[in-house]
Amino acid sequence: MLYPLFTAESFWSFGESCKLMGVRRPAAPLGLITVAAMLPKDWTVRLIDCNTQPLGDEDLTWADVVFTGGMLPQQADTLRLIELSRAAGKPVVVGGPDPTSSPHIYEKADFRVLGEAEGIIDEFIAAWEGGARSGVFTAPKFQADVTMTPVPRFDLLKFEDYLYLGVQYSRGCPFTCEFCDIIELYGRVPRTKTVEQMFVELETLYRMGYRGHLDFVDDNFIGNKKSLRQFLPQLAEWQRAHGYPFELSTEASVNLADDPELLELMGAANFFGIFVGIESPDPATLVAMRKKQNTRRNIAESIHKIYAAGMLVTAGFIVGFDTEKVSMAEAMIDFIEEAAIPVAMVGLLYALPNTQLTRRLEREGRLHPGHDLAPTIGADQCTDGINFDTVRPLRDILTDYKRVLEHIYSPAAYAGRVDRLMTLLDRSRQRSELAEGDIRSRVGAMETVHRVVTALPEARGPLWQTFMNCAKRDTSSARIAVQMIAAYAHLGPFSRKVIEAIDGRLAALDDETVIPTAATLDTTAARHLA
Repeated sequence: MLYPLFTAESFWSFGESCKLMGVRRPAAPLGLITVAAMLPKDWTVRLIDCNTQPLGDEDLTWADVVFTGGMLPQQADTLRLIELSRAAGKPVVVGGPDPTSSPHIYEKADFRVLGEAEGIIDEFIAAWEGGARSGVFTAPKFQADVTMTPVPRFDLLKFEDYLYLGVQYSRGCPFTCEFCDIIELYGRVPRTKTVEQMFVELETLYRMGYRGHLDFVDDNFIGNKKSLRQFLPQLAEWQRAHGYPFELSTEASVNLADDPELLELMGAANFFGIFVGIESPDPATLVAMRKKQNTRRNIAESIHKIYAAGMLVTAGFIVGFDTEKVSMAEAMIDFIEEAAIPVAMVGLLYALPNTQLTRRLEREGRLHPGHDLAPTIGADQCTDGINFDTVRPLRDILTDYKRVLEHIYSPAAYAGRVDRLMTLLDRSRQRSELAEGDIRSRVGAMETVHRVVTALPEARGPLWQTFMNCAKRDTSSARIAVQMIAAYAHLGPFSRKVIEAIDGRLAALDDETVIPTAATLDTTAARHLA
């Protein structure tokens, strides 16, 4: 099993922050190790994460068949691995979100296993063992029974390579956001594993000695609230009985803030972080993108309610929607500051394959050719977004985007938001200390801050001041502040790289401007005079 390279740095890669903690990547490849658990017991499986270790000729020589695949940012390397494996005479099975959304791009793979693996993997295995050496296997949409999903093969991972591990409780999201491919891949009716299943997975990790950050990778953790209300009290009890071995995070919609009971339960279970898709502070834009759930509230107040439950918020924002106003940049900056969100993942709108947005843009004749082809190197949705003809002038969109990044990731602004976050964060429900063996305790607080400000001297004053302010308030606050400061080791330099790339795109737009020649001017003047 080969997990392809992410071909570009992004806001999600946290490269410098990983180096600071002595790890290679933020997250482990949960999808591949889950598929590994579905294979026949007499198959011997090896995993190589190409992001953490090299792939050698001897690895391909050993294999009978290669499994690979992943997300859009891994597309280029997935295609490279297909070519490499086939050149070595090894049949290739490809699957995952991007092959499912754009199967035509992966035609060179011997097998394409599309959709959720639980619904189709047995057909592939039967065909393989029956002698087939090529084929396309497509799972029925949204019908996979996740209560039958086996415990992932955590034994294939090298825990020390990753900042955190992941588990999955549910799949799907009840909302209809136009730009999102989740509902196209997994549907709008969230399906959950059983409570018993989840505790088998947690016990497996616990017995293997894993301690630390564990991410529930769900599309929307609160999508099925009825099941979640049954699971969370038992999860809190399991954590307490085991000495709180895991500090938890997940992704959820902002309407989590409307449910005090869920907030309380998640805090008691030792959740410390939530990713929320906010996208835009403009209600008209939210309505147009079909994210109406974010219009029924004061979003900043909702974020503060999550802070009051002891969970920090990282948030996603997108620039480039049709309905954006001229004042978009200042409105987004003001919102991020008011909400006190240090880690704001701001990207340019990218029409993902097989989404409502892509289909609409195609109908309108605005979708660029090759919209589903990922850049081969060095570009992501931050530097290479907007793969369609825009309503607003592209120059204005890029200028606004640059303005947002310049402000929110300036050292003073970032440090100020961390400081304000810590005054809003009530950590009384959560475990104050990290579990023994948590990889994040390798580097002390003072050393972490020292390393960051040494690498980024321009941030020295603001970050040290914020750390000292938080340390004076309480130790739990200081620990979270240090995590935010460690994140800036990546976010600060990366944002500047994005700004440089956007400057390049703006310069290219200048070069495209047609400068009238003297002859053209004379002809135009003559026409007006006539």
